[in-house]
Amino acid sequence: MNRPLRSASLRAMTALAFTLACASPAARVPDSLPPQSGTFPDSVQSGITTLHGTLLVPANARPAVALIIAGSGPTDRDGNTRLLSGKNNSLRYLAEALAERGIASLRYDKRGIGQSMTAGLQESDLRFDHFVDDAAAWGRKLAADRRFSSVVVIGHSEGSLIGMLAAPHIPAVKVASIAGAGFPAGVVILRQLREQLPPSLMAQATDAVQKLERGEALDTVPQVLYALFRPSVQPYLISWFKHDPRVAAGRVGVPLLVIQGTHDIQALEEDARAIAGGSPRATLSLIPGMNHVLKQSPAGRLAQLPVYSDSTIAIDLTIGDLIATFIRQR
Repeated sequence: MNRPLRSASLRAMTALAFTLACASPAARVPDSLPPQSGTFPDSVQSGITTLHGTLLVPANARPAVALIIAGSGPTDRDGNTRLLSGKNNSLRYLAEALAERGIASLRYDKRGIGQSMTAGLQESDLRFDHFVDDAAAWGRKLAADRRFSSVVVIGHSEGSLIGMLAAPHIPAVKVASIAGAGFPAGVVILRQLREQLPPSLMAQATDAVQKLERGEALDTVPQVLYALFRPSVQPYLISWFKHDPRVAAGRVGVPLLVIQGTHDIQALEEDARAIAGGSPRATLSLIPGMNHVLKQSPAGRLAQLPVYSDSTIAIDLTIGDLIATFIRQR
């Protein structure tokens, strides 16, 4: 089986994002979950694919349940990636923060990742909408579970777009977007590459993206750009580039909370404002000092690397309060 695609741009984008160091002082993570919480393995069938996740249920009766969708690349249900030696556990800590506030959650390994590794398609067969279908399958399972009063979707990074596209098919009563891209993926890729490539190569990358945006396969790919635009990944890119997060936000149809950290170097404040501007039911919340893995960090790119790999640093407490308040609001 070929290695599954976790977004063709991830090597370029995560190379930018993970050239990051020196963690600022932060709260330390508790050694265990609150004693009233229950953690259970779970799985769902999406087409012929079986996906695996973790269900975290607080003690209160019929809580709302949040479907937590991870970001791009080989990022697992806990928010960790094999591209780094350490763990940050950002999504695990988010789930635990919600449980402490009386909200259940389901976080899962996307197809081709972690325990869902065997669910991965060959790269040439994978499409972005497979991830949307998978999220919708999880959401419908949660909606049918009588233990829960309602389903809320929380998407982080690339999971923001997946969540907004999946939410109407669950249906979810609310959606939260955390550190999501606010523009089509082709635009974001070029924004990232512009910081790295010389003008002549940037022109070739721009031509390639524009052709893929039109739904056309590339006849030739410059060797230096081959990892990004290799033939086997082009069908996925075409399926991904057609989605505009601003349009997706407008079609959510339910309250939308858009959260962005001011020290995030992967998603920018302009992305958050673009998503929020797409929906009349959106609320924008900026968290000062929070980075892409939901933790307080220095602003500089190089100053953030240890934060991405240090599981002893807790996530910013503000994000748990923001999401819990949003879910409880009528």
